[in-house]
Parts: sequence; C-alpha cells; structure tokens
Amino acid sequence: MKQIILILILPLTVYFSYCQEPIDKIGEVDFAIGKTIKIKSQLLNETRDLNIYLPLNYLRDSLKTYPVIYLLDGSKDEDFIHISGIVQFGSFSWINMIPESIVVGIGNVDRKRDFTYPSQNKLDQKEFPTSGKSDKFISFLEKELQPFINSEFRTTGLKTIIGQSLGGLLATEILFKKPELFDNYIIVSPSLWWDDERLLDENLKTYNSKKSIYIAVGKEGEVMERIAKELYDKLKKDKNENTNLYYEFLEDKTHGDALHIAVYDAFEKIFEQKKE
Repeated sequence: MKQIILILILPLTVYFSYCQEPIDKIGEVDFAIGKTIKIKSQLLNETRDLNIYLPLNYLRDSLKTYPVIYLLDGSKDEDFIHISGIVQFGSFSWINMIPESIVVGIGNVDRKRDFTYPSQNKLDQKEFPTSGKSDKFISFLEKELQPFINSEFRTTGLKTIIGQSLGGLLATEILFKKPELFDNYIIVSPSLWWDDERLLDENLKTYNSKKSIYIAVGKEGEVMERIAKELYDKLKKDKNENTNLYYEFLEDKTHGDALHIAVYDAFEKIFEQKKE
C-alpha cells in the first residue's frame, strides 16, 4: 500500500517542483497584417472600408512599385485575411510564385445590391429586393477606387480582380462589359444562374490588352457546375491571342471552400505564364 501511495505522489512532487515559478509576461503588442482605410464614395453615397495588405518590403524601398489585387468580399470576416496570406506566402523569395503585391479588400455594405445587375426573374427580385445596382459599383471601382489606390500607394499598371459566388457574377459582368478595368480575372463559383443565366448570352466586348482569365468551380450541383463550364467554353470559343484562359473543376471542394485552393491554383497558373 505504501508503495502504491509513493508511486502516485512522486509524479505530483516532480510536477510542483517545476511549476513553482510562474512564467512572467514581459510584453504584449497587437499583431496586424494590414490597415483599414475609410473612404467616402460620392458615386455610392456611402462610406466604404478598404482593408489593405502591403508587401513586406513596401516601406523599405521607396521607389519600387507593386501590382494590385482587388478582392471582392474583402471584409476582415470574409476573405481578406486568408487571401492576403496566400499573397504573402506566394511572394516569398524562396517560393516566387507571384510578385510582391498590394491587396485591396473591399469591405461589403450590401453585396446583393452591388454585385448584381437588374434581373428580369421575379423570384430573383423577390429574394434580393435591394439587387440590381452593379453599374454603380463598377463605376465606383473604375472612377473612384482605382484612382484612389494609385494615388495613395506605389502601384504598377497590373490589376487583378478576385470574385466568388455573387462576386464571381460581378467579375464576369466586368469582363464582358469593361474588360480593360483589370488584367487578370479570377472567377470562382460564379452565380451565373442570376437573371435566368442571361449574362452568358452577352457578347464579350473586344479588348486589345493581354488578359489572364481563371475560372473554377467545386462540386456544387448540376447548375453551378454547368454554368461555370459554359462560361469557360464561351470564352474559349472567342479567345484571342492576347488571352490566357484556365478552367479547373475542384471535385473535392464545395461552394463554401473552393475559393482558397482556387486562388492558389490561379496564382500559380497566371503568374507562371507571365514569367515565360
């Protein structure tokens, strides 16, 4: 019995002998990966939040300029943090997947309003009562946001847009109607079912600049998978020599988790092409 007690007590004695001195916390600072800027949009008549990630060397070299990645659904509790993480990792010198880049996460106010054009479908109108104002949001991107970013930060002319779901619908609309706004289009799980899929009937406006267009969809059901592939097929049919076009079916991903792996894959394909 005494031996059993000793066996039980010994580990406790050792534990308390090592834990008598508490560890002292000697400092604490906040950890941040970027900054938030508030701007007043005259076109939208509201205040918008911009979440900004700057490259690690941005402050060290005052002459270097950087490409800009514009991220729809770019609020802190949406996609800004994990997409900025991919950008940081991909631009490490030992990875060299993408150039060091500025990320502009556009915080949402009403994404159903901003990312949709007017739908003729009655159910769309009923379920999305504030919808149909994408023309104003596109004007905001073109006439206010891009000039503001170019004036505030050292930017090159290379611009990428990332949109998923309704954001993918908006990115597709921009590609069709104002393709010169961006050089690279990363379109993931686009909600092209909107307005009875009428956007797929639109003709792509001609452009002369080089473009890289990446389309991806997960295992998201017949409609989502079909319309993403139809978008790719439409663009492939009309593709000119200035365009690099990519399509990926992520069979082990869903609508909720396709974006992260799709963006990584898009960066690999788009920027590897630009190195050649």
